[in-house]
Amino acid sequence: MKPATRNIVIFALIVLTCGFVGIAVDQVLVPASRMEGLGVLIWLISPLVASLLLRAFGGDGWRDFGLGLGQTPYWPAYLAAMLIPFATTLLVLGPALGFGAVTATLPAGGYEALLAVFGVAFAGSAVKNLFEEFAWRGYLTPRLDALQVRPVIGWAVTGLIWASWHIPYYFYFLDPETLASQTSLSPIGLIGLALVLLPLQSIAYSELRLRSGSVWPAWLLHTVANALAAALFLSGAVSVPGGLGVLLSPGTEGVLYSVVMGLFGLALWRTRTRP
Repeated sequence: MKPATRNIVIFALIVLTCGFVGIAVDQVLVPASRMEGLGVLIWLISPLVASLLLRAFGGDGWRDFGLGLGQTPYWPAYLAAMLIPFATTLLVLGPALGFGAVTATLPAGGYEALLAVFGVAFAGSAVKNLFEEFAWRGYLTPRLDALQVRPVIGWAVTGLIWASWHIPYYFYFLDPETLASQTSLSPIGLIGLALVLLPLQSIAYSELRLRSGSVWPAWLLHTVANALAAALFLSGAVSVPGGLGVLLSPGTEGVLYSVVMGLFGLALWRTRTRP
């Protein structure tokens, strides 16, 4: 087995087990809140720590770490990262409202309330996504690209590992009320759906990373997408009553949302690979 392939296998094994290690730690050191205990911290930082150790001591090196701003001109990648979540949400919200799959109303605090929730969610996601994106797009995406795997294989592998890493989060760490505010699915249904949808979303994240040569556009895309979904659902501006809600939800767990984001990703891939 090539060292690069071996390291990806090691990375995947750590990612798939770190959350369960965190849960075991919480059973011993019982936290006041599952989202504030040592267990969730282990789950969150382990993929990044594993990637740094493999780069430092496993022979992967730092050449494709992606810490810089990216290739010049780098502004198109950042502009795309900011616009894709809004464009995807708007393209999904139209048919979702038309079919009655979701309901929308201006929250009690008006647009100020939406902006406030967006700002708070953006700040929280900005920190969380440093750990995520420097693992998935900072390590896994460029390492698979270095092995010259086909793009569709790279998207699928990254998306499946990314989705599987969320299993302890949905089953244990995430507060059930917060989960219920954004989706009508059970944790089992959500994980099953994530295994299908995150590989689709992974196309846009991976292509922004490879096109720009930097992790930051993928980090920005992830953070804006999370903050926008939080602003819509946590403020009460959008609710999913059920039925077609799972298919047409304008949040990151929606089927149509993931398909549309995947199409944006394919467009990025086309501009990256065309002569």
